[in-house]
Amino acid sequence: MPPRFLVFALLAAFAPAALADAVLRAGDPVELRISGVPAEEQAQVNNVYTVDTNGMLNMPYINKVRAEGLAPAQIAAAIENGYKSARIFTNPTITIVMQPQTRFVNIGGAVRAPSRVSFTEDMTLLTAINAAGGFNDFADQKRVRLLRGSVARVYDVRQFRKEPSLDPKLQPGDKIEVPQSFF
Repeated sequence: MPPRFLVFALLAAFAPAALADAVLRAGDPVELRISGVPAEEQAQVNNVYTVDTNGMLNMPYINKVRAEGLAPAQIAAAIENGYKSARIFTNPTITIVMQPQTRFVNIGGAVRAPSRVSFTEDMTLLTAINAAGGFNDFADQKRVRLLRGSVARVYDVRQFRKEPSLDPKLQPGDKIEVPQSFF
């Protein structure tokens, strides 16, 4: 098998597993499929839904279902239970497929190529900065900010080179700001 086909085969094998463990956040689109119900009802429910700003999915017949912070399997179970408890469907099976292109980390400031990079499960603060071309000549590596939601932490990334275990793992939606040095 040529090397590039092997890479595609590996990506295809591991990407769904990584996305199955990911949790949803506001703005994430998910594809929802229902089975175990009449075909005309499937047409009403099968669709791509977006998690709203309150962390909810607006579902036909049962209205809002909490999605933010939950894994796809948890959301599927909640939707199935919602349909059963409302006596809409007796035996629905929900499948949720996350959209892989929606997971990003933003890197800005004193890096060579400020950008939005695709999130990977093994991404750390330093690997994200490297994905943005690395630090530029004026970067202050002692005061790199990681913003996650409403929490901001400042890191001295020079320490990560000495002790790689200190390099924090990133989550989708994280923002990294690299300030310029005064000297």
